[in-house]
Amino acid sequence: MIMQADAIVDIPAERVKFFGTTGRMLLPSPATLQAAIADIPAGQLLTTDRLRQRLAVQFKVEGVCPVTTRRSLKALAQTGDGPYWRVINADGGLNADYPGGVTAHADHLREEGITIDVSGKKPKVSDYQTYLPR
Repeated sequence: MIMQADAIVDIPAERVKFFGTTGRMLLPSPATLQAAIADIPAGQLLTTDRLRQRLAVQFKVEGVCPVTTRRSLKALAQTGDGPYWRVINADGGLNADYPGGVTAHADHLREEGITIDVSGKKPKVSDYQTYLPR
C-alpha cells in the first residue's frame, strides 16, 4: 500500500528490536520523500538509511518505516518527480525497483559522474561513502 499522506504511528511491538526502542515512527508518503531528496545536488548521494535518519529528525520520531520508505520511493521513481536516482541502498547498491532496474539506475548515476562497480554479484556505487554529504 502506498501512503498518500504521512502517518505517525506507534512502533509495533514486533519492530521494537529493529528500531532499538519504543515510541513513534513515520510512514512517509512519496511527497515527503520528494521534498527530502529535492535538494540533493548532482554528483551526491543519500543512502536509504540516512534518508530515514533525516526524516526521523525532521518529524521528531524514533524511527521511519523502511518498508513504507521503499514503497514510497518506488512510487516516486515511477512518477519521475525529483532526483530519486540519487538515493541508493544502505550498502551502496543500486535499486532494482526504480524504472529500468539497476541498469537505468546506473545510467542516471554515471551521467552525474558517479562510478559504478560491476565486479560483484550486484552493481554498486564505487566508494559510495565519498558521494555522501559530510
